[in-house]
Order: sequence, then structure tokens, then C-alpha cells
Amino acid sequence: MRDDELLRYSRHLLLDEIGVEGQQRIRAARVLIVGAGGLGSPAALYLASAGVGQLTLADGDEVDLSNLQRQILHRAGSVGTAKALSGKAELATLNPDVVVAALTQRLQGEALTSAVAAADVILDCCDNFATRQAINRACVQLKKPLVSGAAIRFSGQLAVFDLRRNDVPCYECLFPEGDEVNPPRCATTGVFAPLTGVIGALQAAEALRLIVGCGASAEPGFGRLLRYDALNLEWKSSRFARDPHCPVCGD
Repeated sequence: MRDDELLRYSRHLLLDEIGVEGQQRIRAARVLIVGAGGLGSPAALYLASAGVGQLTLADGDEVDLSNLQRQILHRAGSVGTAKALSGKAELATLNPDVVVAALTQRLQGEALTSAVAAADVILDCCDNFATRQAINRACVQLKKPLVSGAAIRFSGQLAVFDLRRNDVPCYECLFPEGDEVNPPRCATTGVFAPLTGVIGALQAAEALRLIVGCGASAEPGFGRLLRYDALNLEWKSSRFARDPHCPVCGD
């Protein structure tokens, strides 16, 4: 590592669970963030500040004035700009050593498969059920770890799916496709601004733990759904198992 890197990441290097070796793993990692909005913003900022080598931001939307209440990756001057490009520009000012790729279309089909294949860890920071399911299918197919987050009104949730393993559940096991045909969206139901920061930061933390391989006996929260009630400051954790009949990852 260069002298300036030793200084920049010195607080990570002081942690026995990370150290020089862990920081080098972070520097070599490639992370795909699907969605550069409320969740993707803090996740991208923390991953870039932590020194992740390559970040890919995928988002087909443009920055809107209503986004700025919670999407901290973007600025007022970015209104009308593609979110992926706005995010890339902001991350370049934060840490110019991080290579950031901007995908300005909604990922689907072969484009989604290629983006997932090129990443070491995938963060689902999107806001629609169909894309979440498509990301999960690609991660199962390619055996890639997936960190999924969601936030609506005052309720947030987080789950980690390390699909490199055959004994862990996937997103479909937890939320079967068809169970939620019309999930609520921020544009119609609202969202508490700091809630997206809490969940997005947790996604970044879990991504880094996957990359470094530290904490909880070196296993992130597999088979666990973490829920946060921001209105009443309550955390709840529930376990779920792999569905052997799951159409995506089942036997």
C-alpha cells in the first residue's frame, strides 16, 4: 500500500479484524450497486470512502428535486442528470482512487447478468419488486453474495444472501414472487429521510464484512431478516430457512 493509503485507511488498519490484509481485499473488491437513490447513496459513499477498488452504479432514473430529501449522493445542481452519472462525479471527489462505472439504464436480461458476473458483491438498493427478483435470480445462477435493503415510510429491512453457498436461502425463499404484486413505493407512501441512511449504511457494512470475511464467526447475517422501526426506535430480528421447493434456489 502507498503511504497516502496507509494514512487514509489508518483507522481500518488499526482494527485487528481488518488490518492491512483486509484493506487490501477491500481495495481489490468489485461491488455492484443497483439503485443510486436513498439506499444506494449512503452505501456508495461509505464503500468509496472505505476504499473499495471498483464500484458500479446502475440506475436508469434522473435526479429529481424530490430525491434530495434523502438521496445524499446527489446535489441540487444535479437535478435532471442521470443518477449514475451524478453519483460517479460525487464519488470521484470523495475518493479519486476508486474506479466508478456508471450504468444509466435499468439493468435487466443480459446486461444484468453481465454486471452481476463482473462483481464480487451485489447490493440491491432498488425500489421495485421485479428488479429485486431478477437480481436474486442472477446472483443464484452466478453464485454471488447479495445484500438486500428496503425502506418505506418509517420501516426498514436488511437481509444478506451469500449465494456462494448451497445451504443458505435466497431472496425468493423469503419473499416469493407473486406474494406482493404491488409493493408500496416512496413516491406514493413517503419515506423518513434518515431511515434510508441507516439501512444503506448497514448494506455497506455487510458488503465490507463479506469482502474482508470478519465478524460473527466470519459469517454475515445469513438466514436473518433485520427490521428497523424508525418511528419507535425498535430493532427486530427473525430467522428464515431455505425453501427446498424454491423455484430459484431449491432442489
